[in-house]
Amino acid sequence: MTSTGIYCRPVCRVRLPQQRNCRFFHHAAAAEQAGFRPCLRCRPELAPGLSLTDSSQVLARHAAQMLSQAVAEGRPVALPEVAARLGVTDRHLRRIFQEAHGVAPMDFITTQRLLLAKQLLTDTPLPVTQVALASGYASVRRFNAAFAERYRLSPSALRRERSGDAPPDAAAAPVLRLAYRPPYDVDGVLRFFAQRAVPGVEAVDLPTLTLRRTLAMQRGTPADGAPAMATGWISLRFVPDRHELQLTLASALMPVAGAVLQRVRQAMDTDADPSLIDPVMALLPMPPVPGIRLVGSFDGFETAMRVVLGQQVTVAAARTLTRRLTERYGEPIDTPFADLTRLAPTAQAIAEADPETLGKLGIVRQRVRALQALAAEVHAGRIQLHRGAPLAATLDALRALPGIGDWTAQLIAMRALAWPDAFPSTDIGLLNALGTRDVAAVLAQAEAWRPWRGYAVIRLWQGMPPAAGEPT
Repeated sequence: MTSTGIYCRPVCRVRLPQQRNCRFFHHAAAAEQAGFRPCLRCRPELAPGLSLTDSSQVLARHAAQMLSQAVAEGRPVALPEVAARLGVTDRHLRRIFQEAHGVAPMDFITTQRLLLAKQLLTDTPLPVTQVALASGYASVRRFNAAFAERYRLSPSALRRERSGDAPPDAAAAPVLRLAYRPPYDVDGVLRFFAQRAVPGVEAVDLPTLTLRRTLAMQRGTPADGAPAMATGWISLRFVPDRHELQLTLASALMPVAGAVLQRVRQAMDTDADPSLIDPVMALLPMPPVPGIRLVGSFDGFETAMRVVLGQQVTVAAARTLTRRLTERYGEPIDTPFADLTRLAPTAQAIAEADPETLGKLGIVRQRVRALQALAAEVHAGRIQLHRGAPLAATLDALRALPGIGDWTAQLIAMRALAWPDAFPSTDIGLLNALGTRDVAAVLAQAEAWRPWRGYAVIRLWQGMPPAAGEPT
């Protein structure tokens, strides 16, 4: 609104201003570049992020994802490094980013950092110093200056102007909120996780629309070179009336809250735009389900490990193998929940495991070899499994590993890399749902579902019982 200098979400409940006093922007960074600050009531930091077709250029979309990932993890961002990973020059990246998003990359980064800081200041009792660090600022002075320049408020003043909310309780587990675009297939997403939940690591309560799980997050690299880990638990509860997720997390995870939020966004696909996806899903040979989501990943390696274990077995069998692996190699953890007792095995633990011991868990030799090769590459950092990773290079690296073919690579890309057009054409559950064994015919039929073939896979799986052969 030009009369107030504030930008709002379309769902804001303030009195609608006159149109002549309004300007419209595609995303928050563009509004902030024009001199507007975020509304304290509708809170733009809660809004879903860019959907996968909001960018007119694929390159700019990948760049935005990589920058958002780095900001969420509190890492410094070097544009030349991002450009090199995308295979273009720094100058070309800046130009194409500006054309696609209407803002320079550094303005986009600043907005992402400050909106993350705004959410942490509003919803948590974290000291301002920790908020600055979690938002990617190495200096509190620079953080305060950037906040005051963009929002015309100091961080402490923002906490005093919390729109009447009660201040966060330092003794209580912090609760963060994430909005999504309706409709949302809540039942389908929770049932997907429930069918694959590993005892000790995950628990789903369908009546209360709640998912809980343990989580380990990297906290950066100390001087000795060993990554510091933050471990704890998270609890997600859907609030359909508000079109949002409420995220409660252990206090030990608060220093990495930005990275946790990013993982939840990916796992629950909160950034999807059903208005683009649902019309394509209506072309499937089964009744439509509004708000289909591409069920993602809380931990890239953990998801990839489950896909490998799910090769040529049912969901139940893969879940059993994952449970055995977790009981043997997952670290124990204390939580307030009796059904959350272990962390998922790390890539390092699997890479360094004795192959014979893995075999005794019921994992066949070929699968052991594939699993350990994948774990070694992930642990060494040569393969990264999150939606900010470069798609083509990651797919090539996965297919180069022993025991990992296109089926496995496509499923890892679909869930761990959040690739919306991933399509494991030889998947037995997919073929059963379409009533054919003709892979060429399936590929031809699926052309009409681009660029959302991954969503089509989820919908087709929903029409099959868990024993029908779809992977974990």
